[in-house]
Amino acid sequence: MKSASSQRILIIDGHPYSRVTATDILLLENYSVLESDGHEDLLSLLSRTQPDLILLDAMMPSQEGLGLCQTIKQTATTAMIPVILMSALDDPLLRHRSREVGADAYLLKPLDRVELLARIEVLIQKKQLAEWVEQIEQVLFRVAQAIEHRYPETSPRPSFSTLVEGFARFLHLPESACQDLIFAARLHDLGTVTIPDAVMLKQGGLTAEERALVKQHVLVGEKIFEPLAYRREVGQIMRHHHERWDGSGYPDQLKGAEIPYLAQVFQVIDIFSALTSDRSYKAAISTEAALKTLEQEAQSGWRNPDLVEKFALFMRQACPQN
Repeated sequence: MKSASSQRILIIDGHPYSRVTATDILLLENYSVLESDGHEDLLSLLSRTQPDLILLDAMMPSQEGLGLCQTIKQTATTAMIPVILMSALDDPLLRHRSREVGADAYLLKPLDRVELLARIEVLIQKKQLAEWVEQIEQVLFRVAQAIEHRYPETSPRPSFSTLVEGFARFLHLPESACQDLIFAARLHDLGTVTIPDAVMLKQGGLTAEERALVKQHVLVGEKIFEPLAYRREVGQIMRHHHERWDGSGYPDQLKGAEIPYLAQVFQVIDIFSALTSDRSYKAAISTEAALKTLEQEAQSGWRNPDLVEKFALFMRQACPQN
């Protein structure tokens, strides 16, 4: 965590006396303080100053603070910056609007020193933790890319991710579920890092010992995501996307609705992707042949028949020529 002396707080307020009050409080705690009256271009200002937190007046004479907050939170490069909205009005409607535009806190003027400093400390720590987690994710993505290069005949991950996203949105899943599925699509092969090339690239059938080793990759994948609490659903997808609807899958022999729904969604796409990709041990088959295979597996009790039917409809609408 950065010390207070290295943390930059930007105060955007059209009232000079309000800025002075906030600045005095923050300077006493060794924060680095930047000031703006709100007249300059917001995104240019943030790019130039790169603050760790923003104190923003909700009712500036020059610009509407709620709109500025919404712009900050909807811009990818600034969305992680905490924003504390300030106002002299204790208005329930204004508080509600502040939440709608993504403000991290709403404080009344004149600012209470203890409350202000407590909010700032928590929000900056939250931002730094989010940045740390993002760095971990980038490392995982690089490892996943290395695994793809290790097995060049597997299907390109970007197209797989696109397929996963398309089907998730076809099912009208919540945005959080869509993001978990996309994340899993990019990283679900991470568990195979423990499997030797001699097994992954083997031309013939696998021995019982080799099959047992391959099955362990789902547990390794889940283990990677255990420390990331907000990615627990991804860990569940990793663990359970080889379960079968009739309970004959692995690793836990879950049956029917016991299998997490996102894992059910993911496994249908994963199987389709494997069938339509060239592998060391087989040639790719057509989209229509792969869909028929999935439908046969649903009839055999291996897959959720409702999901297979919806996936077939999705693919036949998306790729009517295949």
